[in-house]
Amino acid sequence: MILLWLILWLLSGGLLAWLLSRWRAVWARWVSLFFTATYLASLVVIWILSPEAEEAGPGSWLIDLNLSWIPNLGINLHLALDGLGLLLLLLVGVLGVMTVATSWTGAQERTGFFHFNLLWILAALAGVFMAMDLVLFYLFWEMMLIPLYFLIGIWGYENRVYATLKFFIFTQAGGLLMLLSILGLYFAHGNNTGVYTFDYFQLLGNTVPLATAIWLMLGFFVAFAVKLPAVPVHTWLPDAHTQAPTAGSVDLAGLVLKAGAYGLLRFLVPLFPEAAGRIAPAAMILGVIGILYGAFQAYGQTDLKRMVAYTSVSHMGFVLLGVFAWNPLALQGAVVVMIAHGISTGALFILAGDIQERIHSRDLERMGGLWSTMPRMGAVGLLFALASLGLPGLGNFVGEFLVLLGAFQANVPIAVLATLAFVVSAVYSLAMIQRVFFGPNREGWDLPDASPREMGIWVVMVVLIVVLGLYPRPVLDTARPALEALQEYAAAGEHVEVEVGEASWLGSTAHGSWDTAVDGVDGGRP
Repeated sequence: MILLWLILWLLSGGLLAWLLSRWRAVWARWVSLFFTATYLASLVVIWILSPEAEEAGPGSWLIDLNLSWIPNLGINLHLALDGLGLLLLLLVGVLGVMTVATSWTGAQERTGFFHFNLLWILAALAGVFMAMDLVLFYLFWEMMLIPLYFLIGIWGYENRVYATLKFFIFTQAGGLLMLLSILGLYFAHGNNTGVYTFDYFQLLGNTVPLATAIWLMLGFFVAFAVKLPAVPVHTWLPDAHTQAPTAGSVDLAGLVLKAGAYGLLRFLVPLFPEAAGRIAPAAMILGVIGILYGAFQAYGQTDLKRMVAYTSVSHMGFVLLGVFAWNPLALQGAVVVMIAHGISTGALFILAGDIQERIHSRDLERMGGLWSTMPRMGAVGLLFALASLGLPGLGNFVGEFLVLLGAFQANVPIAVLATLAFVVSAVYSLAMIQRVFFGPNREGWDLPDASPREMGIWVVMVVLIVVLGLYPRPVLDTARPALEALQEYAAAGEHVEVEVGEASWLGSTAHGSWDTAVDGVDGGRP
C-alpha cells in the first residue's frame, strides 16, 4: 500500500495547505514543505532498501499493488514500481521540495491554493510513473493538466492567458489522441483474445495487425511528443515557460517533460515494438532536429526564461534519439539525461526567477555586469550553464555522451549530426553567462546576492549534478533491471526485423551487452 500512500500523501498535503492558509499563509508553505520532504524521505528509504541490480534480476519489480476497481470493464487500480519509476519519483521529490522552497517569498496572493496546485501536480506525476493500468495512467496524465493550468493562469506573467490556453490546447489534443489509441488497443486485444483489459502486462505482446498497430502507436506518440516536447509540436513550451511562475517553470522543465519521455520508454515501444520500429528512423531524425533547432533558437533569444526554455527542447531531443536508438547505451543515456536535465534546467529556471524578482525584467539586454554585485549567483549560474553545454564531470555530459554512443551503433550519420549540439550548446551557454553576469553594467544594478535560503537550494542542486557527473553508477544500476525488462518486452512482441541504418532495430540492439553499458562508466567518464 506504500505506493497508494505516496499519492494520497501529496494529495492530502495540498488540501491541508489550502485549508490552513485561511488562517495564516505561512502555514501553507510549512505544510507543503513537510509533506514533500516526507515523501522524498520515504523514497530514499525505498531506494536504500531496494536490492542490487544483480540480485533483482531483469524484470523484477520492487513493489506491486493490484486492486480490483471496475472489473466489468477490465480496469484495475494497478500501481507498480521498478528502478526507472523509482528514479523519476525521487526526481519528483527533490524538485518538489525545491519548488516549495523557491516560492517561499512568492505567491503572496491565494497562497494556499498555489500550494494545493503545486502538490497535486506532484501527486499526478507520481501516479503517472507508477500506473500499470492504461485507464489509470490516462487519468493521472490528464490530472497534471488542471493544476498546471491554474498555476500558470493565476500566478503567471503578462501573457499568461495566451500561454495557458496554448498549453491546454496542445496537451489536451495529444491526450485525446492517446485516449482513442487506448480504447482502440483495448477493443483490438479483446477481439483477438476474448480478454478485455487495460492492464499493461496483459497488453504486452498483443497480436494487433501491424497496420492497425501503427495507427494506435501514433496516438501514443503524438501525446508523448507534445509533452516531451518534440519538434514540431513544441511551440507551447517556450510560451508556457516564459509566463509561468518560477515553481511552474521548474515543474514543467524538470518533471512534466519527463512524463513524455517516460511514456515513450514504458508504453510506446514495449506495446508496439514493430510499429515503433517502422517510425524509428523518422523519430531519430526528429530528435536531431530538436537538438539543433532548440540550441539555435536558444542562442537567438533576448528573454532569459525563453532562452532556458529552448534549451529544454534541445536536451529532450537527446532523449527522443536515445529511446529510438533502443540499445543499452542509448537507453541508459536517455535516463541519465532525464535526471540531469531536471536538475540543471530546474536550477537555471530558479536562477532566472530570482534575477527577475530583483530587477523585475527577463530582458537580457538590460542585464550585464551582475557578477560584481551578485558573485554567488554568478558562480551558480556559471556552473549550471557549463552543465547545460555538456561539460565532462557534470551529469548532462554522461547522459548525452551515452546517447551518442548508442545512436552511433544504430545510425552513424544521425549520431554525427547530433554531436554538433555540443558546439552550439557551448555557444548559447557561454553567451548567456556573458550577457547576464559579465560585460558593462549599463543599468547600474546594485543588487543583493543570494540569500541563505537561495544558497541552500543551489547547494543541493550543485551537489546532485556534480555527483551524477562524477559517479553515475547508482543511477545506472537502479535503472538497469527496468530497462532490460523493457527491451525484453519489446523483443518478445517483435515479429519482424526493421532496419535502422546497418543493424536491425530490435534484432541486434535488444540483446546488447548491459555489462558493457554499465561498466563502461567509471568515475563519470563513459
